[in-house]
Amino acid sequence: MMRAPGIVLSFTGLTLMTALFSTASAGPLKLITDFSQEPGSLEWFVVNDDVMGGRSSGGFELNDGSLVFTGATNTLGGGFSSIRSRGPRMDLSEFSGIRLRVRGDGRQYSWQLRTNAMYRGRELGFWNEFETTAGQWLVIDLPFVDFVPKFRGNKLDVAPPNPAHIRGLGLMISDGKDGPFAIAVDSVQAYRDSEPLSQ
Repeated sequence: MMRAPGIVLSFTGLTLMTALFSTASAGPLKLITDFSQEPGSLEWFVVNDDVMGGRSSGGFELNDGSLVFTGATNTLGGGFSSIRSRGPRMDLSEFSGIRLRVRGDGRQYSWQLRTNAMYRGRELGFWNEFETTAGQWLVIDLPFVDFVPKFRGNKLDVAPPNPAHIRGLGLMISDGKDGPFAIAVDSVQAYRDSEPLSQ
C-alpha cells in the first residue's frame, strides 16, 4: 500500500492520522475530516472482538481519499470489528448530528461518538446504526438525539451524547452475521437540520 505524504500509517500499532478541519460555526455544515493528505489530527486505531476472545478480524487503509474498513465478522465470540479515533475535543453543540458519505456492501454498520460521559469509571460510547446499499455511495445523517448509550454492548438508560464534548469517533460492524465486510468513508461532517440532505 502506498504511504501518502502527511498521513501516518502504522499497521503494527494499527493507527492512521487523518486531517481535522474547522469551518466557521455559523455555516450549515462543518467538515470534521475528509481523509485528505494534509497533516492529521484524528488518530484511528482498530478494536476487534479478540479483546474479549472473539474471532472477527478487521483493518483499514487510505485509498483514493477514502478510509476503507474491511475484514470478516465471526459470531462465535464477540461478533464485531471496529475502528475508533482519538483526537482533539470538538464542540458540535450548534449542530444537529453527524453526516457520513459512505459506500458499503449492503450490511448494517454503527457510528460511535464518545464524550466526557463515564460509566463505572470507563468511557461511555454512544452508537447509531445505519444501513448501506452494496456498491452505492450514500449520504447518511445521524442525529445526535438518536445515538444510543451502550456499555459492553448493553444499552443504558442515560441521556443522549452531549455534542459540546465530543472526544472520539468510531465505526463498527456488529450485525449478527458472519462473513466478509467492506465499507469506504470519504467524509465526516456535522450538519444542521436546516441543511437539506443530498444523495
